[in-house]
Amino acid sequence: MNITGRSRIKRVPKRAAYDTETIHSILDAAFVAHAGFTVNQQPFVIPTIYGRNADKLYLHGSPASRMLRELQTGVPACIAVTIVDALVLARSAFHHSMNYRSVVAFGHARMIQDAARKTEALRIISEHILAGRWDEVRSPSEKELKATEVLEFSIEEASAKIRTGHPIDDEADYALPVWAGILPLPVLPQSPIPDPGSPEGIGVPASVRSLLGAFRSDTDELRSMDSIAKRS
Repeated sequence: MNITGRSRIKRVPKRAAYDTETIHSILDAAFVAHAGFTVNQQPFVIPTIYGRNADKLYLHGSPASRMLRELQTGVPACIAVTIVDALVLARSAFHHSMNYRSVVAFGHARMIQDAARKTEALRIISEHILAGRWDEVRSPSEKELKATEVLEFSIEEASAKIRTGHPIDDEADYALPVWAGILPLPVLPQSPIPDPGSPEGIGVPASVRSLLGAFRSDTDELRSMDSIAKRS
C-alpha cells in the first residue's frame, strides 16, 4: 500500500503499522467508521457503519445523506476507525492513556449504480456487522434498492496505530503508593432480546448464537486466566 506524508505516523512512530494484514484486521474488528470530508471549506466528520472487501470499503444510506452526496462527487476523503481496548491508569495524571487500535485511510469514493453490485455491497456490510445474518433475512426489494445509495471507497493509502501494555511512568513515580495498571474494556454482547412482534416458536438464529458462542469462549478463557493468576 502506498505511503506518503499524509498517512505516515509522526507522533510515536514506533506504534505505527502500514502492512495490509494489520490494517485489514482492525477494519474487520470495528463496527463504526468516521468519514471526513470538506464542503466549501467546512469540515464534516460523519459516523457510519461499513463493510470491507480487499482494499474497498462500502458505505450506504439515504440519497438525502450529505455524506453520500458529497463523497460520490469524488472529493478527497478520509475514513477513520478506532477500537478502545483498555484504560491505562498511571501513577500520575499526565501519563494516563488508552490501549487502542486505529486506522486512518485516504481515498476517493464512487457510487455503485449496478443493482447486482449494489446488493453484493449491502451483503458485505451486513456480514461485517453480523456474519451469517444476510442468509437469514429477506433480501432487499427493488424499491428498497432504489431508496438506498451505496458507495465504494477505494483505499489509496492507510496507516494503523496501536498502543498496548502498561502505563509508562516517570522513574521517580514508581515508588508512589498509587495503584497503576490497565482496565480492559472488552465489547461483550449480552443475552438477545426478541422483538415483541416476533411469532412464537422462533428461536435465536444461528448468526447470533455463533457470535455469542465466540465471545463466551473468549470470556471463559479470560476467567480461567484470572483464576490461575489469583492462585499463583
